[in-house]
Amino acid sequence: MFSAQTVPYLVYALAAITAVLLVEGLYLQLVSRRRKREINRRLNKLAGDGEQHATFKTLLTERGLTESGDYLFGVVWLNRLFVQSGVLANPVVYFTWFLGVGIVAGIALKLMGLAWIVALFVFLMIGVSLPLFWLRRARGRRLREFERQLPDALDMIVRSIRAGHPTSVAVALVAREVSDPIGTEFGIVADEIAFGAQLETAVRKMAERVGFEGLQLLAVALGIQSKTGGNLAEILANLSVTLRSRLILRMKVRALASEGKTSAIMMSVFPPGMFLILLLIAPSYYGGIWSDPLVVPVFTGFGLWSLFGDFIMYKMVTFDF
Repeated sequence: MFSAQTVPYLVYALAAITAVLLVEGLYLQLVSRRRKREINRRLNKLAGDGEQHATFKTLLTERGLTESGDYLFGVVWLNRLFVQSGVLANPVVYFTWFLGVGIVAGIALKLMGLAWIVALFVFLMIGVSLPLFWLRRARGRRLREFERQLPDALDMIVRSIRAGHPTSVAVALVAREVSDPIGTEFGIVADEIAFGAQLETAVRKMAERVGFEGLQLLAVALGIQSKTGGNLAEILANLSVTLRSRLILRMKVRALASEGKTSAIMMSVFPPGMFLILLLIAPSYYGGIWSDPLVVPVFTGFGLWSLFGDFIMYKMVTFDF
């Protein structure tokens, strides 16, 4: 049916069509997932069971809080870090899981014949440092997203108030129209207002759950306005302009510091990376120095000095404002 000369072209055409369909399928999957994420978690739960009070309690307990919104255990700074990270789990179970994995890894290394100091180091890294590092990283990512969304949410509240809606209705509008993380947080505020809490109190609780300084400014503005009066829409509009200007300045600083951060990362990764590469491609490169008693203290000193240099570079390219 086809000549020998046309068969290769048909194969090329089928391969091109397959590639296009594959890319289109991946794109549709990404778009569908993004659309699912646009609906915040609170609305998904309300659509599932429809019980507002039960959903309100669930949103608090899955963040490491009690049903009344208090911290679950007595170590306040650790419970606050867990809540502000946005991780959905019980904090006791979360830390217990990491401690268990760290203990198992340490025991396994000790049974393999390694020194107890190595086993202890691995336990501390997995059982203590890793969960804290993960929570801090998650909190930073969540705060950056909250910082990006808050000015738009305040503008939405301002437009709703100027249209004649009560403040509680404006807050509920943000809870319905904005994606996470700000959508669910404002939804919790709207639920607390519906259950009898004051707007200022609910916003202060949200500022404590999130840890973003812009919400502290919002709570202070609401508290002053409730006691002295004034145009709430104008106050929130000015706050939105201030937060958006701070966001623009922060993004400019990040852009200017990106080259320094990249250089710091490369300089930090290069020495251990070259060491591992030499061990893989030329195991005999270092000869018989591993049996020398000076190897461990010398390598430990070099490692600590390198970590100190990494810390200095990190402080040089990190700006807090």
